[in-house]
This record gives sequence, structure tokens and C-alpha cells, in this order.
Amino acid sequence: MNEVIETILAHKSIRKFKDKSISEEMITTLVECAQAASTSSYQQVCTIIGVEDQEKKQKLAELAGNQSYVADNGYFFVFCIDYNRHKVAAEMLDKNINDTIQSTEAFMVGTVDASLAAQNVAVAAESLGLGIVYIGGIRNNLKEVSELLDCPEHVLPLFGMAIGYPDAEPGKKPRLPIQSVFHKNGYKKNEETKKLLNQYEKETAEYYKKRTGGKRTEGWVTQITTSMSSPKRAYMKEFVREKGLNKT
Repeated sequence: MNEVIETILAHKSIRKFKDKSISEEMITTLVECAQAASTSSYQQVCTIIGVEDQEKKQKLAELAGNQSYVADNGYFFVFCIDYNRHKVAAEMLDKNINDTIQSTEAFMVGTVDASLAAQNVAVAAESLGLGIVYIGGIRNNLKEVSELLDCPEHVLPLFGMAIGYPDAEPGKKPRLPIQSVFHKNGYKKNEETKKLLNQYEKETAEYYKKRTGGKRTEGWVTQITTSMSSPKRAYMKEFVREKGLNKT
């Protein structure tokens, strides 16, 4: 096992950071790592917005559900699908690419591109001794986030990432059994999945019991099923289409 693999396997979400800024050189390196990620057909659909203004970070923290670590960190990135750049490129050649930009395939390409770029940043940051936490909460109020960050049509913020020097040492959450996520030559039968999930429910219940001193005792199956019992952010489909994406 090498240092890269050790870094990946040691990942933990950090939600408390020291009051210490990240150097411009380090920020540039992280963005370069994002750009080095694989990208579908060389389209490079991801744009990253670095939020340095403290008032904007505070507003983002409120919009994301009053998560304090969105404001209190070394640096905050927002990862976006960006087809505005492609629209500008097409206009330079007097071409029309609207049908492509508005397709579901393009939306999936942009989402994958941004996710790959972000995970490169996460691994690079942790290799430098930094901690990170992804912030999906910006999608709670995406119209307001988009306006705050001056995102034009065809630019859609997907998630944020708070980065900084860790000021906490949270326990590492146990992941699903590898047998439940790695299927060879075809998808496993549900009966086998149920057995694995029963095992995982007990393991994660014990994890939360220890972590919270007995205040939480539910396992992953209970937690996730409860969380997914009602849909979240039901406005999303309409807003994405207002942005000129995922229309066809």
C-alpha cells in the first residue's frame, strides 16, 4: 500500500477547522488537480468558484442550512456545471449548440465532470494535511446561491467543499460491506443484499452508539430509509430547466 491509497482510505469529513488561511499557491495547486481529472470527450464542463468574501461565505452558510463550517474554514469552493463557456465558444464560430446543452446526456456529463474534479481536489487536499467536507446543502436554496455567485444561464452550482486545517478528529464511518457494492458479472440477488444490510445495520448502530455516548442508536438502514421517506428539494427539476439544462 502506498501513500496515495493510505490517504484515500483514511478519508473523514471534517466539520471544524482552525482559524488559518490556505496559501494562494496551495489553492492554485488544488484547482490544477481538479483540472487534471478525467473529462468526457475533452469537454471540461466543470467550473469552480472560490468564495473568499466572508460575507458571501456567511450567506452561503445560512442558505446551506446554517452550517457554520461553510463560513468558518480555510477556503470554500463551489463546483458547477458550466456550459456557458461552450456557448461562448460556439458563438465565436457562429454555431448553435443549444440542443446539445439542453440534453439529459449533457447534464449527466457535466455532473460527472464536476464530481471527478472535486474528488481530485479532496484527495489532493488531504494529501497536503488539509481536511475537507462536501456541502450538498447549497442545493437547499439553489436560486439564491446562483444569484449570490453571479452564475449566468447554463451554469449550475452542484455542491460546495469546505477546506482547511482540521481542528477535530472525528471517527471514521464504516462503509457498506464491499460485497454489497462490488458485484461480479451481474447484479446480486436481493436476498443476499438483505443479509449484508442486516450486518451493516448492526455495525453502524454500534458506531453511532459509541460516537454519541448512546444518544443515537440507529443504523444505516434505519437512518437512510427514514431520510428518504419523503423527497427533498422538489423544486430542483424546474430550476435546472430554468438554467437551460436537462430539458430534453
